[in-house]
Amino acid sequence: MYYAEYAGRAPQFFRIDRPFPLESGGELPSVTLAYHTYGTLNETGDNAIWVCHALTANSDVADWWPGTVVEGGLLDPSKYFIVCANKLGSPYGSTSPVTENPATGCPWFLDFPQITVRDMVRAYRELRTALGIARIRMLIGGTTGGCQAMEWAIAEPELFGTVALTVTLPKTTPWIVADSEAQRMALEADPTFFEPRIDGGGRGLAAARAMSMLIYRNSVAFNRTQHDPEEKLEGFRASSYQRYQGEKLRKRFNAHCYYRLLQALDSHDVGRGRGGVAAALKRITARSIVMAVDTDIMFTEPEVREMAVLLGADYHTIHSGYGHDGFLIETPEITRILKKYL
Repeated sequence: MYYAEYAGRAPQFFRIDRPFPLESGGELPSVTLAYHTYGTLNETGDNAIWVCHALTANSDVADWWPGTVVEGGLLDPSKYFIVCANKLGSPYGSTSPVTENPATGCPWFLDFPQITVRDMVRAYRELRTALGIARIRMLIGGTTGGCQAMEWAIAEPELFGTVALTVTLPKTTPWIVADSEAQRMALEADPTFFEPRIDGGGRGLAAARAMSMLIYRNSVAFNRTQHDPEEKLEGFRASSYQRYQGEKLRKRFNAHCYYRLLQALDSHDVGRGRGGVAAALKRITARSIVMAVDTDIMFTEPEVREMAVLLGADYHTIHSGYGHDGFLIETPEITRILKKYL
């Protein structure tokens, strides 16, 4: 099975050997989830912390959230059993457009069916049972990981002690959908995207990532970090930075996976089939913590604050000059806040 490599340690794999129905109406003939664990599950099965990762991350939390999976840290493996599963549709080991379609013996590529955040969570629920986890002490999710955490806390409210949501919303806004569509247009503009090959759409993926950086950061961050002090006609720092970020993602991710994951984000709506967002959020019985980044233009601070009010959550504002990406950069502050709830 092909899966993207990264600097961390190899994942474990959990397999669901039966048809897996999807919210869109289709199904997958089987499902594999890549996942990582740290620490040991106690005898009562209630010392688990589950982390739901963001759009292009992997299940190795120690790889993408440095400084957290350490003794004395937020995700202390000497105290807790930490779990992170790679979401459906991602190239880091779970069933996705780059895994084999048993009907053809070749990767799915664009034949991979549409998936939703709710589908991802249903797969996590089966893994949780297989691992013997009786109760999850804290469920943590940032950005698209927060979308998954909300879905799960609504589906199984009695399972969680605390739910921590960072820079996320209960329903994807038109602003985010518009950004996703612009990125899909970039992917579709690369003719190799429609070819059945692992590297298909690579240049489109690089362009899409460069576009996404504009919403992950903001004008203040770019103007501060990419300023050219000297006079120039070309070769601007901001230009090279955008190309660097695009190439970095092209080398580590897959365009077909990215396309389907953007669609999953666009369809995120915890209120679908549940009487609306407010009614759905009322199903969450766990203690809730909501954090916003004050300079985030993707999941904006006023929108996240409104969600916190609906949840009756403890609310915190993270001050960062890095916009949406502050949820990964301001780790010491997030750790300080969340450790109080453990």
